[in-house]
Amino acid sequence: MRRPLHRRELLENCLALGTLTLVSPLSMGGLSEAWAASEQRRTTPFGELGPFYKRGAPASNVLRAEGDPGMPLALSGVVFGTGGEVLVEAKVEVWQTDHAGHYDIDGFRYRAVLAADANGKYAVDSVVPGHYPGRVAQHVHYLVTAPGYKPLTTQLYFATDPVFDGDPARNFHRDPLIASAELVRPVMIESDPKTVHARVQFDLVLEKA
Repeated sequence: MRRPLHRRELLENCLALGTLTLVSPLSMGGLSEAWAASEQRRTTPFGELGPFYKRGAPASNVLRAEGDPGMPLALSGVVFGTGGEVLVEAKVEVWQTDHAGHYDIDGFRYRAVLAADANGKYAVDSVVPGHYPGRVAQHVHYLVTAPGYKPLTTQLYFATDPVFDGDPARNFHRDPLIASAELVRPVMIESDPKTVHARVQFDLVLEKA
């Protein structure tokens, strides 16, 4: 099996073959460092675990049942390390309220654990959560783990939430538990002949232990 090329070797081969041209005074070492820096990712900001976490959630990527009220929601993303590597052994645990803002305390509705696939991807079929007393913004909880990395506890928020008045970057502080505007994600509304649903991309970045 051939040894994978290191970044510098790959750049040198591209230059030799004419598939890469340097149009600035950047050196090969500088180009390699710039490439490495471009692959770096910031750790996803922390979000409180919250009082409604329960162990033992089922292994599933489908949280909503047929006929559940509320707008269907497709959550997806990729789990990365801070160096840009995909974490294929990551475990993603999610929990949220139903559309009316109620947590299932007695059972495991809207709670699940799923494994990232061979490309580090995860996907969840749910509904847009409701507001509940004690919290300002709609949100989905995450607990993400991977071998060799620090566990990540965070929360996802929705840019369409009325509390942000259409400007999450300015108004995310209205919920004091939102640590960063990075956790407020754009929402894409899609439709087909049968339904309208929301789609949100939320990549997750873990720090090495």
